[in-house]
Amino acid sequence: MTTVRLFRSYPLAVQVLLVNQLGVNTAFYLLIPYLAGYLGKDLGLSAAAVGVVLGVRNLSQQGLFLLGGSASDRLGARGVIIAGCALRSVGFGLFAFGTSLPVLLAASVLSGLAGALFNPAVRSYLSHEAGERRAEMFSLFNVFANTGMLIGPLLGSVLLLVDFQASAIGAALIFAALTVAQVMVLPARGVPRPRTSVLTDWREVLTDRRFVLFTGALTGLFALQNQLYLVLPMLAESFTGTAISVSVIFLVTTVASLALQVRITRWCDGRWSRGRAISTGLAVMGGGFAVTAIAATAMPGQPASSPGETALRLAPVLVTAFALSVGVMLAQPFVYELIPAFGREDLSGTYFGVFYLASGVTAAGGNALIGWVTDLAGTDLPWLPSVLCVAIGASSALAVLVVHRRSGIGPRPTTDEETSWHTPTS
Repeated sequence: MTTVRLFRSYPLAVQVLLVNQLGVNTAFYLLIPYLAGYLGKDLGLSAAAVGVVLGVRNLSQQGLFLLGGSASDRLGARGVIIAGCALRSVGFGLFAFGTSLPVLLAASVLSGLAGALFNPAVRSYLSHEAGERRAEMFSLFNVFANTGMLIGPLLGSVLLLVDFQASAIGAALIFAALTVAQVMVLPARGVPRPRTSVLTDWREVLTDRRFVLFTGALTGLFALQNQLYLVLPMLAESFTGTAISVSVIFLVTTVASLALQVRITRWCDGRWSRGRAISTGLAVMGGGFAVTAIAATAMPGQPASSPGETALRLAPVLVTAFALSVGVMLAQPFVYELIPAFGREDLSGTYFGVFYLASGVTAAGGNALIGWVTDLAGTDLPWLPSVLCVAIGASSALAVLVVHRRSGIGPRPTTDEETSWHTPTS
């Protein structure tokens, strides 16, 4: 009920964009988890071709976040959000009907470009609309996003009983409906006349030392959040001997978000500084992997022989998943709240664009490193990937504390505070 009351307390534009995020994640996870199987099994593409199609989509999105952020600042977030959702609808529609590699690559490019447009623009628009209530609003944003991440794969698995085209068409129709809703409901906002060139804007953000240090300190957030899709599913399947247990992980994290996200944000908002909340969240995210590290050393190698044993073996993974979810709930709303506070209001989209570009690169690098360590560990050192995750969380939490201690988080300090930036505090 607290979540519902909070949702209703925001203007209609914020409510629409929160529901929009539910729809975006529902449609995305309705299609993307099943795309590789469709390309390889149904269309008969080689593994290399499947990798190219998926890689092009990811590169188109991650590599163009900066352009999407700048477009939001200069053209207005509303128009960029609408364009992004419309392009995603077209891209997913092409996946439904295209069978040749050129068409599939075009679908990947359009789908990735769409994400690069609306992701920074949505967050920029919301940060302006929410005003001083950004942290609570972004906590709601996480609730809607996580709910969509749960609904999407479930709906996709049902539509796949028909065929993949039904899933792709369903996803495209969701994005088309979101586009229409945005056109009808989102109010247009005046866009200030640009005072500088795009390159000057990029230079201003990229040379903002405080923002760069803050973003760099959050490496653990980017890397560990993605382990919900890499390390934890692998451990769940390894511990239990069945892939079905993986779905329980997402159920636990979604239920936790629905039940706790708003309460956690409100509790921290009145008691802790932003730096403390973020660093604690990172420490909790990493610390949760200590449970799977211990379990990996004690868990027998053979598959579970009964439902009770399966549940018992899955328990350490679920504890880690819950800790990861709580850590994200502690940190992420305040991270999103702070990003636009580093610079000028008319550069919020660019700040979000740079942040998402950095997060995408770091997440890819983190997955590659953890994947390499997983292969290196094999069956002899099964605890090693989890221990690496603990170390990533702890080091990132410490980095955030250091940046926070030197006044590097939030709005630009005053002249007196700028002096303390260079002076270590006791």
